[in-house]
Amino acid sequence: MAKVSKKLKAVNAKVDKNKLYPITEAVKLAKETSITKFDATVEIAFNLNVDPRHADQQIRGALVLPGGTGKTQKVLVLTKTKAKEAQEAGADFVGAEELIQKIQKENWFDYDVIVATPEMMAELGKIGKILGPKGLMPNPKTGTVTPDVKKALEEIKKGKVEYRTDKEGNVHSILGKVSFKEENLLQNYSALLDVIRKAKPAAVKGTYIKNISVTTTMGPGIKVLIEH
Repeated sequence: MAKVSKKLKAVNAKVDKNKLYPITEAVKLAKETSITKFDATVEIAFNLNVDPRHADQQIRGALVLPGGTGKTQKVLVLTKTKAKEAQEAGADFVGAEELIQKIQKENWFDYDVIVATPEMMAELGKIGKILGPKGLMPNPKTGTVTPDVKKALEEIKKGKVEYRTDKEGNVHSILGKVSFKEENLLQNYSALLDVIRKAKPAAVKGTYIKNISVTTTMGPGIKVLIEH
């Protein structure tokens, strides 16, 4: 633990907590201050001037990151009508009520994303309290409730991420991996910033994006200069 502590002190010293770094510098610094032996995830957090208690200020959606995520997602498809299509498109698990029962009875979570065709939603509602807290409940807004299973799977495998505001008005997302080229991380940043800006609720007055920070697994937080 002492060695890690020394490493942490060393990388923390590289980051000025009071400085706002242009995104190009922030990404470079994030890569430099990663201290894990594995390929750490680069993450981003947007602190927004929204009140998620109001339905019209809840921000939620999904996008395919142009630079990818560096993460292989295991996908469960729940369907009665598109099982063959799901299997051919590369789903890791395909089923219907029997898999919903497995989740309910066995706490089965060997997957990262659930895609469901519309006819399954009544059944899925029964385990909403199990899936909801884990962020696994399919939703039409994020493209995970759809009759087009093939398209949904393709997007997820390419690097689709979901984003939503938490109770404090923050949006967290993956930006990529430390091993990514800086240009790929910057591409992903631009794509995320664009969708967050476009999602600005009409009710929000004044500054909308209050803070942006970038970090890596176990790395220090780096404040980003918001360019207008």
